Amino acid sequence: MPVEKVEALVVGAGQAGVAMSEHLGKAGLSHLVLERSRIAERWRSERWDSLVANGPAWHDRFPGMEFPGKDPEAFVPKEQVADYFAAYAALIKAPIRCGISVNSVTRIAGQRGFQVETSDGVVEANYVIAATGAFQTPVIPKLVPSEAAVMQMHSTAYRNPEQLPEGAVLVVGAGSSGTQIAEELMLSGRKVYLSVGPHGRPPRRYRGRDFVWWLGVLNMWDAEAKPGDEHVTIAVSGAQGGHTVDFRRLAAQGMTLLGRTQAYRDGTLQIAEDLKSNIEAGDANYLALLQEADAYVTRNGLDLPEEPEAHVIGADPDCVADPLRNLNLEEAGISSIIWATGFTNDYSWLKVDTFDDAGAPIHQRGVSEEPGIYFLGLPWQTRRGSSFIWGVWYDAKYLSDHIVKQSEYMTYVPKG
Repeated sequence: MPVEKVEALVVGAGQAGVAMSEHLGKAGLSHLVLERSRIAERWRSERWDSLVANGPAWHDRFPGMEFPGKDPEAFVPKEQVADYFAAYAALIKAPIRCGISVNSVTRIAGQRGFQVETSDGVVEANYVIAATGAFQTPVIPKLVPSEAAVMQMHSTAYRNPEQLPEGAVLVVGAGSSGTQIAEELMLSGRKVYLSVGPHGRPPRRYRGRDFVWWLGVLNMWDAEAKPGDEHVTIAVSGAQGGHTVDFRRLAAQGMTLLGRTQAYRDGTLQIAEDLKSNIEAGDANYLALLQEADAYVTRNGLDLPEEPEAHVIGADPDCVADPLRNLNLEEAGISSIIWATGFTNDYSWLKVDTFDDAGAPIHQRGVSEEPGIYFLGLPWQTRRGSSFIWGVWYDAKYLSDHIVKQSEYMTYVPKG
């Protein structure tokens, strides 16, 4: 069987892979996109039922197509987000093949390019783009043993409150996923405990503009990472039409806030003494954005309504003022733990030398240390917005331009 050859091979057909295909196609580069399941599969099968996009439809999209039939201010349900990427791939005629897994990528000895072993045969490519994104392998800390009398799952496995056994629920992790899941469970009538770590907490809207607009005009989406930034989660929600995450409000409605979950022994969780500092740091992040927004309005003479009440931070609820340091699961009636604790990378199929000791890619703006290998969709890949829908589109353009430049070098023939 002859080996198929392309200039570039893209692994993954989520938002990163579709964006990469668009730019490679515009550049006239022969390429192929391989996807082990369906286009944008994680939006469909690895998220809870009620999930919506965290940004409004006017913002969280590619430049070439709007969400059909949606109010620009709406937060699009997850299935419609996946449908959007499938429709976009059809619009740009992306050469995507679904149901094909990439097993290994190795450099071809003694010549240019890579050999890609797939479940459907071998492909050779001069460039390989790992567009598998930031959410690959769910991480569940090894704290509560599996034999404990409590159901445990990662947030990727959670679908709805009816999925869980009766009883209280502990949600560990207060980024967007953990906070939204915890609130959904509380509103369904469950007693909920939420373990809150360090986080950013932007306002959903302020002075008539969504926070994505403020981050845009304040040039914060294009901010480059500072040490530690890449590990801070953001608590923001598009649920119920979108609202600012306010942990004090959640506590007033009956949710019990905890510090970081540290250890487990004999049915009891040990809780860090950091809840108050985590909440206050989130408040400081929130207030700082309001202050920058106010300064921007004044400097530019914008006619946007003032919101003095948005600057008011309420009193600490009892669970913050006098936080729990130990939580006995049985005594609290906790029957389920949902770990909204993030993801780790899995590049075991990419057998090249461009990873650090922890298995994270070594790269500059997605260009790896292994010539011809690229990464796309990573958090803070080039800027704060890199792992967002619109941000990955611009990062894909940068990588495509880089590949074109490299191709031109390779085709250069000196005259004379």
